[in-house]
Amino acid sequence: METRPLVEIWRSILVDPEVCWVLFENGTCVVLTEPAEDLDAQARDILREFGPARAGGPAGDFGVIVPQGAEGWVVTGWHPDVLTYVAPSEVNGTDQLRIGLTGRAKRSRDGGELRVVHTEDHRPRR
Repeated sequence: METRPLVEIWRSILVDPEVCWVLFENGTCVVLTEPAEDLDAQARDILREFGPARAGGPAGDFGVIVPQGAEGWVVTGWHPDVLTYVAPSEVNGTDQLRIGLTGRAKRSRDGGELRVVHTEDHRPRR
């Protein structure tokens, strides 16, 4: 999915106008509830640790949420602020397991590649 539509989808999902977040190439979003000086570096550190999927433990767990304001699904993982968007075109049907596995795979790729494509910085200007 192209970056611009993905940014708009995340803007419709994350409705808090003050939240900072960083979007990665495969659709994973890291919400920064306590933003550091360098948002991209902070998000990369979080995703480096909590992105890669490992079966048989919390890194392989996921949940599926149907967001308000956007078609598709948000897949959660073992860090509450690491979320991955799955578009309807990426899965065949609405099977929660298939959606979750797709999102987990995308999160795992983002956790390995760590390519930031967009940053939303809503901190007050100094």
